[in-house]
Amino acid sequence: MSSEFRTRLPSLPLPLPKPQRSVPAPATARAPVTAPSTATASSQRRRPPWVLMYHSVSSCTDDPYRITVSPYRLDRQLRWLRDRGLSGVSVGELLRARAAGGGAGLVGLTFDDGYTDFVETALPLLRRHGCTATVFVLPGRLGGDNAWDELGPRKPLLTADGIREAASEGMEIGSHGLLHTDLTTADDATLERETRHSRTLLADITGTAPDGFCYPYGTVDARAVEGVRAAGYGYACAIDPGPLTGVHALPRVHVDASDTSVRMFLKRALHPLRRKPLPETPGQGPSDGTGRPIAPEAPQDVTRNSPEDSTESAGGGNR
Repeated sequence: MSSEFRTRLPSLPLPLPKPQRSVPAPATARAPVTAPSTATASSQRRRPPWVLMYHSVSSCTDDPYRITVSPYRLDRQLRWLRDRGLSGVSVGELLRARAAGGGAGLVGLTFDDGYTDFVETALPLLRRHGCTATVFVLPGRLGGDNAWDELGPRKPLLTADGIREAASEGMEIGSHGLLHTDLTTADDATLERETRHSRTLLADITGTAPDGFCYPYGTVDARAVEGVRAAGYGYACAIDPGPLTGVHALPRVHVDASDTSVRMFLKRALHPLRRKPLPETPGQGPSDGTGRPIAPEAPQDVTRNSPEDSTESAGGGNR
């Protein structure tokens, strides 16, 4: 190419570099690193724990109060829990786990009245599924029966040896009162015997004062709650304590022979909607995990079921 031709070529401008787009940093990168919010942990602790309420485990079909679950049904219910990654534990273990910020996969198992079939029938099934439970017993009726029930068969109650056997197998022993007396109608002396004296008797039997109490018939008012707390119990189980809900009036879910896997699913899903959250009283600190329940200005007798609880129809279970 001649030099003359080269000089006639227009000089083309060199391409300019493309401007670089400014990509904003992700919000997580811009925001300062902070500790996880305590609000979420507090909300989890306030959720009502899922505690199941059993009574007798036997094949008896004469069951006017719906307190009996067959061994087959209990086995299926415990398997249902296990298949969903849930572990049945005593209420004491459940509350300690919640206080430490855990317990999401734990379910409280309770057996009221302390029937002999707990050791004979329920205990082997609990061991099979790797579960523990809390047994609420009546130290004033050792070796007796359910004389407080007007209908249905007489069911024998655990002796002192039976209570010790359950404790030796890792079960938590709690008090169900001395004689299965409704604390909302008891006078002051009876309230003292049912709470404080029953705790002393169980300490003599097992060597350890029980931490848990269970209100007979599921009825509770502010005076009963205060009496239980004053007797030295760390927690107490009710059924649907309404405004009294707290560590000394924990809600529970009645379980009976009709509770198939579908009903268990519904009961678990509806439980936090039907039961009040646990209060968190100022000054107690988040490590307690439950709060204190008392509301002295609003005494209230509470029956076993909420009226809207279609999976726990009225007529049984609050024994």
